[in-house]
Amino acid sequence: MRGRQFARFVAYACVGATGTAVQYVVLAMLVSTATLGAVAASCVGAAAGAIVNYLLNYRFTFRSDNAHRVAAPRFFVVAAVSIALTSVLMTVFTHTLRMPWLAAQCVTTACVLALTYTINSAWAFRSAERDV
Repeated sequence: MRGRQFARFVAYACVGATGTAVQYVVLAMLVSTATLGAVAASCVGAAAGAIVNYLLNYRFTFRSDNAHRVAAPRFFVVAAVSIALTSVLMTVFTHTLRMPWLAAQCVTTACVLALTYTINSAWAFRSAERDV
């Protein structure tokens, strides 16, 4: 069972890399054009990446048998929590610790990854059979 869980975490991280790429592109565009500051731009990017992550995780990582009406609200609750955490961490890293925004985003991404995997695995994409 440990091997299967590890393989699923690796798949989650790989799918997450796609959503993270979307997030970083949005973040870089918004910051480099001075449209938004790093914290707000990171959150907007995270929301865009969450949509990509939901679709890919539903289909490939968890092969969910839950209806979208069950899985999607759960996933996006987790995404909202992760965006709030992203906001807090980016604020601390960029404003308090004066880290460059890209370095701050990399550290933030690593912190949020483990938390979202754990919650999504245990709740958002949990098999409907286990909910009975």
